[in-house]
Amino acid sequence: MGILEKMFNPAARGSTVRREMLAGLTSFMAMCYLIFVVPGMLADAGMPKDSAVAATIWITVIATLIMGLWAKFPVGVAPGLGITAFFAYYVCGPAGYTWQTGLGAVFISGVVFLLLTVTKVRQLIINAVPMDLKYAIVVGIGAFIAFIGMKSCGLVAASPATFVTLGNLGDPKTLLSVAGIFLIGALLSLRVPGAMIIGIVVIAAAGMMLGVSQMPQGSIFNAALPLPTETFMAMDLKGALHHGLISIIFTLTMVDLFDNMGVLIGLSQKAGFIREDGHIENLDKALISDSIATMSSAVMGATTATSYLESAAGVAEGGRTGLTAVTIAVLFFLTLFFAPLVSMVPAYATAPVLIIVGAMMMQEVGRIKFKDFTVALPAFLTIISMPLTFNIATGFGFGFVSWVGIKVLSGRFKDLNVVMLIIALCFVVNFALRLQ
Repeated sequence: MGILEKMFNPAARGSTVRREMLAGLTSFMAMCYLIFVVPGMLADAGMPKDSAVAATIWITVIATLIMGLWAKFPVGVAPGLGITAFFAYYVCGPAGYTWQTGLGAVFISGVVFLLLTVTKVRQLIINAVPMDLKYAIVVGIGAFIAFIGMKSCGLVAASPATFVTLGNLGDPKTLLSVAGIFLIGALLSLRVPGAMIIGIVVIAAAGMMLGVSQMPQGSIFNAALPLPTETFMAMDLKGALHHGLISIIFTLTMVDLFDNMGVLIGLSQKAGFIREDGHIENLDKALISDSIATMSSAVMGATTATSYLESAAGVAEGGRTGLTAVTIAVLFFLTLFFAPLVSMVPAYATAPVLIIVGAMMMQEVGRIKFKDFTVALPAFLTIISMPLTFNIATGFGFGFVSWVGIKVLSGRFKDLNVVMLIIALCFVVNFALRLQ
């Protein structure tokens, strides 16, 4: 305990070693569902499931350790759900790229994000984008994630007449997923710690008992640490530099930029990291940690690493130093020994989590000033186009272009800035290239 006191000095922030560790456990319970959900999406992208599980857990351990030991933030870092969905269901889907090429794009986006952070350009970009559009981006990604969850569990299905329609509610997997939505929703409303992981385990167990999925075969415990042998250093940088991936790299960078900044600002406020002059302590270190984590994630074989909002659960429990993050990392490391169990969790057990997370992200919609139509239209187009086009990048493009367009046509030039004009122009060029 003496070593930990000296390393993190929790007393200086009104905390204790015991409270920091308890906060780390709380955050872990809130975010550990990702070890079931993220590898499942990566497997849908064509990655070997076992390596995807190992890569996801290892990068979570490494990235969170960097955040705790260097940046001293009480925040867990892991592959983000929104970006993983974009990677699996667009980049490696309709866009037609291999997962190796996609990982190359993730690595390059990490390099770009690092350069933007070091040169302070990221602050310029973030400040230039209106808050209403930032909220709309969060809501749109939430809608996209929820749509993927509903598609994954069979709640919605393709239709030649209406493009999408109600799925087969008589399918046992779909019914189990619906039960999972209600179960997790009830546990969250009752503020039960680890609500999502409880829901996943209960639904997976119920499916096995009902014969919907197979019972575990063999040991669920790993005697040796699993390694991402099939995905390690498999990224294709040459393929990622192909001109068709420029918009994808841009999207990965922008999502990472706004997602991290929003989470870190929110958690910094709750943890007391914001000074009276508005400066956030160690913010640059936190952002650099994240960009290094993203590059490392691509090397391991996972998608863009991002700060997890679920870390707010630990902050609420009193987490104020990097010891909280170190505790999270240690607990995730222990899950490596149960990696075979993670690989056996079916999609219908994790789909409810995607829908619930989408609902949580939708809460930001109340902050958008819809009474101003020059705000309402771009925000609406951003939100609705992400799930309907199955592409986060398209949502970005519709949002930025329509924001600039309607403000110009309405004579609201004071609401515009040079950075927004440049971003909108980039998307116009991108859309024009698709016409060829």
